[in-house]
Amino acid sequence: MPTKNIIEMKNINKLYPGIQALNGVDFIIRRGEAHCLVGQNGSGKSTLIKILSGVEKPEPDSKIIIDGELCNHLNSKISMEKGIQVIYQDLSLFPNLTVAENIAFGSNREKHSKFVNWKNMDKIARKALDEIGVNIQLHKKVEELSIAQQQLVEIAKALTVELKLLILDEPTASLTKREVNSLFRVISRLKEKGISILFVSHKLNEVFEVAEQVTILRDGLKIGVYSPKELDHDKLVYFMTNTREDKNHPKPLEDDADVILNVKNLTKARNYKDISFELKKGEILGITGLLGSGRTELALSLFGMNPPDSGEIIFEKQEVKWRSNREAISAGIGYVPEDRMNHGLIMDQPIIDNITITTLLSYVNKAGLLEDGKRLEMLNEMKEELKIRMSLPEAAVKTLSGGNQQKIVLAKWLKVNPKILILDEPTIGIDVIAKNSIHTLIKVLANLGMSIIMISSEIQEVQTNCHRILIMRDGKILCEFKPDELTEDELLEKYNLS
Repeated sequence: MPTKNIIEMKNINKLYPGIQALNGVDFIIRRGEAHCLVGQNGSGKSTLIKILSGVEKPEPDSKIIIDGELCNHLNSKISMEKGIQVIYQDLSLFPNLTVAENIAFGSNREKHSKFVNWKNMDKIARKALDEIGVNIQLHKKVEELSIAQQQLVEIAKALTVELKLLILDEPTASLTKREVNSLFRVISRLKEKGISILFVSHKLNEVFEVAEQVTILRDGLKIGVYSPKELDHDKLVYFMTNTREDKNHPKPLEDDADVILNVKNLTKARNYKDISFELKKGEILGITGLLGSGRTELALSLFGMNPPDSGEIIFEKQEVKWRSNREAISAGIGYVPEDRMNHGLIMDQPIIDNITITTLLSYVNKAGLLEDGKRLEMLNEMKEELKIRMSLPEAAVKTLSGGNQQKIVLAKWLKVNPKILILDEPTIGIDVIAKNSIHTLIKVLANLGMSIIMISSEIQEVQTNCHRILIMRDGKILCEFKPDELTEDELLEKYNLS
């Protein structure tokens, strides 16, 4: 007879050199349950998932029971055979293969056949997609799909084996609200089939939407297990961090604040059309809207990387026509991109190289040599100012958490001391503590006179941290409002942002 609990982890301990990643953690997932695991970076979430999926081994006094059976020597192969599948934020698909080939890949490999039964492959793939109620062209290459569709292909692939627990690690980081809702419908279908879901997300509002139980970790310890009804946003943040979230609005602008940027009727074919707005000195201007609304394309035009077809950009009362980001940087524009891993950082290079790359020439002496002492001094200064958690300056930047990586991107631009700083999704994929510190920093910079354009899909983020907000859709500005004029629910309903 099947047990009520699909997963029972008892007294889970994990020691790394100098770090107790998990300390006596008990963790239970019931059959057919959606269970959320939350905690800031370094809380032990990733370690717990790695142990459950057999990637890491716990200390000998730990016990893992899967579907009623004690598993003392769990590894990746055994974990998958037990019905556990993990879908990470970085998907493990073959982009050059078709949807059907990706979904049925494991089934075909298990048969050890020298020949591919294409008809059977299509049958396996179609059945898996039907199980989650999704219609995707089987012979389309995965690289041609949206991120949301690729995730659904990953889920369908997991269904080609006997699936008991699906672990979703930050599955919504790059999805629109509509795509998130579609994913949640798929999760509901899986639960109806008795499949359990372990859901990990930094977006706390999603926890309340999807979870039946929430386990909170902090510093390797289990703080508790709660139903969403026992929690609210503030209580959840406090349990995760042992601190209160900064919800202070930015300091009001002076009535006579100078206009530093004036955009008039800016248009770029297939990107955006007839964009007009002003930005004042020391102002935080929010831009929100669905993905694909033209927000990033507009930001790139202001940074000299996507020249507009027509219209005017007036910077400090002078019309400018930047044709490269170098020209924009020289004028005093900084840009933190949405995709920090591919466009904001050189992931394999040292932290110290990443943080000094925008000001590298200032560390070159008369002999043409880099003065590493001065670079290290700057790194330590920014480390202290931004509370960056890191080991060695020579360590690759990819070894840092998402929040600390984002602080490195911010730091390299702060040393340029830009007059305008454009932030495209500045807190995407980072934990609540890092998000809180970045929001505080943004307000401090504005108080010091820096003008900031904050682009975010999270309406709550722009409402809390901006003086004014623009809503974009289909390449146009729909409206401009102040944070206290409309609630988040009113915005979602009035402007169809869900």
